[in-house]
Amino acid sequence: MMVPAALLLLGALTAVVAPRLLARADWPDREPVVALWVWQCVVAAVLLCCALSMTLSAAAAWKAVRGHVFAAAPHAVVDAYALRAGPWAATTAVTLACAGLWSVAMLVREVVRARARRRLHRAELLARAPLLPGEEPANGGLVVLEGERSDAWWLPGAAPQLVVTTAALRRLKGRQLDAVLAHEQGHAQARHDWLLHCSAALAGGFPQVPVFAAFRDEMHRLVELAADDTASRRHGRLTTALALVELNEDRGVFGPSPAPQAHVPRRVHRLLSPPNRLTAARRLGLTATATLVPVVPVLVAFVPGLRALG
Repeated sequence: MMVPAALLLLGALTAVVAPRLLARADWPDREPVVALWVWQCVVAAVLLCCALSMTLSAAAAWKAVRGHVFAAAPHAVVDAYALRAGPWAATTAVTLACAGLWSVAMLVREVVRARARRRLHRAELLARAPLLPGEEPANGGLVVLEGERSDAWWLPGAAPQLVVTTAALRRLKGRQLDAVLAHEQGHAQARHDWLLHCSAALAGGFPQVPVFAAFRDEMHRLVELAADDTASRRHGRLTTALALVELNEDRGVFGPSPAPQAHVPRRVHRLLSPPNRLTAARRLGLTATATLVPVVPVLVAFVPGLRALG
């Protein structure tokens, strides 16, 4: 039972240490795409530790499970894991299995709710912008709504739609509209909705686990920075920053105490005072290191068997 315990300890250590290291680092705001990948690898490593610990604990508690897990393994490999039935093995396996099922249920709930909201928004959109006689429903594309409030948003789905109000069209000048549309297209092309669904499901299902709450908060922040970078690469940082200001100026976010959407001024400042990007070698190194993080639990789980075969 040493390996399942080691995996749980490794998962807890990763969940505690990795978010603190990322919070202290100065590069996530400079490289939001890399930071998104690092966070996904950290959470994947934590989940993988739990899944492997559950599997080995179940193999220790029940012979039937052990027969399936080690069906093709020599007796020396099975002996190397020292799997002994006991109350802690069964309790650990059942607890982790329930946690896994709960995670899946939370993800399904989040996706179902998101689809329901999307259907409602599309119905509202159709009511506000009805089809003309003989016009077919649009599969994606841009929809213009009559409205007094400057706004633009993205409706995810099989055919993502970009929605912009007439007030935004009046306020946005020059290429600012192109920058806003490029920002929303960046969300659609990177499928940021799935990152938000997964992070919300984990944070909602396990509110007492800080790493999942941090994962959700960072996903919401980093996807916006990544979309800002997509727009700025195509249309310039100044144009993108001015577009953000024009869209949000009437919402009070630039006031003395901007409570709602307080992240917008920080995004504008980041665009106007861009931090130096990391070198290509540094980005590649961070990406490779993050990719190896989920590999560590697999190595821990297989080390006894490899030693027995070696």
